[in-house]
Parts: sequence; C-alpha cells; structure tokens
Amino acid sequence: MSAEPGPSIAPAGGPMLTGGRLLARNTIINLASEAAPFLVGLFAIPVLVQGLGVDRYGVLTLSMIVVGYFGLFDFGLGRAATKYIAEAAASDDHSNIPGLFWTSLYMMLAFGTAGAILVAALTPWLVLDILKITPAFRPESLHAFYLLAFAMPIVISGGSLGGTLSAYQRFDLINLVRVPSGIFAYIGPLIMLPFSHSIAWMVAVMVVGRLASWSVSIALCLRVIPALRHNMRPSRATVRSMLRFGGWVTVSGLISPIMSYFDRFLIGAMLSVAAISYYTVPFQITGKLGIVPGAMGGVAFAAFAGSFTKDPARAMLIFERVTRYTLLALFAPVLILVAFAPEILTLWLGAGFAAHSASVLRLLAVATFVNCLAWPPYSLIQAAHRPDLTAAFHVAEAPFYIAFLWWILPRYGIEGAAIAWLVRVSLDMIMLFAAAWRLMPRASAVIIRIAEFTCAALLIFGLCAIPTTLTAKTSCVAGVLVLFASVCWTMLLEPQEKNLAREYLRSSRHYAIGEAQ
Repeated sequence: MSAEPGPSIAPAGGPMLTGGRLLARNTIINLASEAAPFLVGLFAIPVLVQGLGVDRYGVLTLSMIVVGYFGLFDFGLGRAATKYIAEAAASDDHSNIPGLFWTSLYMMLAFGTAGAILVAALTPWLVLDILKITPAFRPESLHAFYLLAFAMPIVISGGSLGGTLSAYQRFDLINLVRVPSGIFAYIGPLIMLPFSHSIAWMVAVMVVGRLASWSVSIALCLRVIPALRHNMRPSRATVRSMLRFGGWVTVSGLISPIMSYFDRFLIGAMLSVAAISYYTVPFQITGKLGIVPGAMGGVAFAAFAGSFTKDPARAMLIFERVTRYTLLALFAPVLILVAFAPEILTLWLGAGFAAHSASVLRLLAVATFVNCLAWPPYSLIQAAHRPDLTAAFHVAEAPFYIAFLWWILPRYGIEGAAIAWLVRVSLDMIMLFAAAWRLMPRASAVIIRIAEFTCAALLIFGLCAIPTTLTAKTSCVAGVLVLFASVCWTMLLEPQEKNLAREYLRSSRHYAIGEAQ
C-alpha cells in the first residue's frame, strides 16, 4: 500500500474531506482492517486460555485494563488533534498544522511519562494488596505491570499520530499500521507459549509490537505532511485551546474507563479471578462488534469537525447515514449471538465455559448493540465543540452505575454485572441522542425513526432468546432475518442505495457466470 501523499494532503476545501465516496471507502477500509485481528483472536484466545490457564489469563487481562485506564493521561489531546487539524485542513489553513501536530505530540509524550511514573509507583499496591492475584503469579505480574508502565508514553502519544492521519482521512495508512499491530497482539503471546507461560514475557512481546507501530506511524505522518519535517516547534497559542477541549474529553476519558472496567475489578474483588475470565471472554466477543461504529466513528468525527460549522446540512446527512448504517450492520450479528450464545461458547471454549458465560454473552450482546448506536451522537456532540456535555453525562452516570453494580453483583454474580452494564449504556444512549437533537434540531425526525427501530430490535432480541432447541432457534432467527431484510429494503434504504445494491448484485452475478463458463 502506497504511503505517497494523495489529494487529501492539501485539500481544496472541506467537501474533499467529507465526500461520500471518501468516507465510505475509509469506513470499508476500517471494517476490513478490524476483521483480520478479530479472526486471529477467535483462534488465539482459546489457545491462550488453555495454555496460560484461566487464572493467569485473567491476570493478563487485568494488567491490560490497568494500562488502558491510565491511557486517560493523553488528556483528550488525540481527539483534540483530530478536531483542530481537520478544521484547519477543511479551511485550507495549512500553516498552523505543524504547530498543532507537534504541540499535541510533545504534550502527550510528557503526560505519558507522568502516567508511566504513576503506574510504576502504584504497581506493588495494585498487585499485592488490591487485586486477588494468586501468590504464585505475583512476581511475574509485577514485572508485567512495570513493562506496561514503560510503554505508556509510546501508547499514549500514538493517539496524536493516529489523530493527525484521521484528520486527513488517511485511514489507509492508519490501518497499514493497525492491522499488523492488532494481529501481533495475539500472535506474539502465542509465539511465546512454547517457551514461557510467564505473563511478563507475554507483555514484553506486546510492548515490542507497540514500539514498532509507533515508529512506523510517525514516519507516515512526516511523509503525509512534509511541512512537519521543517517546523517541529510547538505552538504556544494552541496549547490552551487544545487543553480546554481535551480537558472535557479527559473527564469522559477518566469516568468512562471506570465504568467500562470497574465491573471486572469488582468481580475479582467480590467473586474470583476465574470469574473475571468467564465475564471477560463474552465482553471480548461482543466488544468486537464495536468494529462497526469504530470504523465509522473515526471517519465520521473528522468529517463532523470539518463540516458542522461550515456545512451543517452535510453534517446532518453524515449523522443520519452513520446511525442508520450502524443499526443495519449490527442487528444480524447481535441476533445470532443472543439466540445461539450457548452453542457458540460450547464450540469455542467447551460446555463448562458456556455454562458460566452464555447468559452473560446474551446480555452483553444487547448492551453492545445499544452502546454502538450511541457512538454517532457522541462523535457529533464532541465535533460540535461540546465535549462538556458528554463529560457531564458520564459524571452523572458513574455513581449510579457503580452503586447499582455493587448491589447487584453479590446477588446475581456476573449476570448481574452484565445487567448493570446494559442499564448504564441504555441511559447513556438516550441522553446522547437527546443532546444531538438539541444541537441539530433538524435531525429530530431521524432520531425518532432510529428510536422506533431500536425499540423493535430490542423486543425481537428478547423473543429470540426464548427458544431452547437448536431447531427452534434456527427457525426463529431465519424468519426474523427474512423479515429484517424486507424492512431494510422497503423502509431503511434510500433509492440511490437500492440502486447501488442492484448494481453490485448484477455485477456479482455476471462475474459468477463468467467464472463458471
């Protein structure tokens, strides 16, 4: 894949960076790039669980969660870099871009170093006192946490590099790095299994992969924007505005990981390390559904930032399509996970694992469906320079979610944790769409329509969880998917989208006939 600067390097204006074909192309690239690590993970996770054991795999998961949480030390500057660089590119204000880039990168390296020092200082307390880690695993767990602390400046500052390429809609280059990195995160530990089962060695291999990815990413940024080579000075004028925007993003970045990861820490503290694995694996499965809004969200955020003020009608069109496509893409996989959760886990990890995790997988699949639908309004709100709203929502949700989780976990176990997560993300989605409605009143009809289809989808998921035999489940899912396809064609697809679908089917049929001949 070529890294040569394309036409988007010096765009003639906003439309080039928010054109439908470019956004669609980048979304498809993101989806395809997420699929490769996901497929590798399907085969790698069972081998890692079996090779490391449930307890050791749980510790490995916890160590990654800790560093993921301390990723808040980017202080929202990756998101800020995307927003301000996208705005500058859309307005043909390219002289300010080097200052924006180097300011965000230097600041994120500094904050990452501070985060590394803090994680290293807290490591003995976390491993020896807070987490219920088996004494036999504690020495290697300490080494793993120290290694992850060492990598934090690189991990955190990588957000600035990816944010810069996102602002220029260079998702081809982003994924040129992301795909090998994502695959190596699974393959690296697998390579180490024959030599060592130590968590520290697993983490060491992943750290090496991160360093390589960072090096390639900065080289790509310098190649895409040659002016960065000649002006490496930070811009004092942009520090305050970036910190102001990033500060509100950081509030969300501080609270959101607490709500995302606190359940697993509480499960480890109140139940067992093994229970973390029984909960985390379904979370990892359903989390992969996030590749759909993740693929569109990064593309859409840069497009929102470049169009919300300059071309509100364009921003509304992007919002409507991204939300609708998210619903269309997620309905079928979530339906299959809800209906066939026991069978999927039995085939993948065995009947014993499925007995503990099947109901959790069903609940988390529905929760992920709801949470993914909240991504478009979340991106729109932040691109509209209102990250204070998303921060306020998270601050309001956190105490209620944590209290509910604390109450429900000892009563219903890991199923209770999944219920608490479903309730939390449902409330979050409602508030985000309400805020998007307020910021963009002309989108009210779109939001109402999405709400109607979402409620119908949730009802269908509940009904498809009732059948118990494989035959009944298969019949139910097949009938629902036929009905869903009919509704999509008659009510959810626009005329031009139907024409594109017809052209694709026609070309596919001609190709198949030609191959047969």
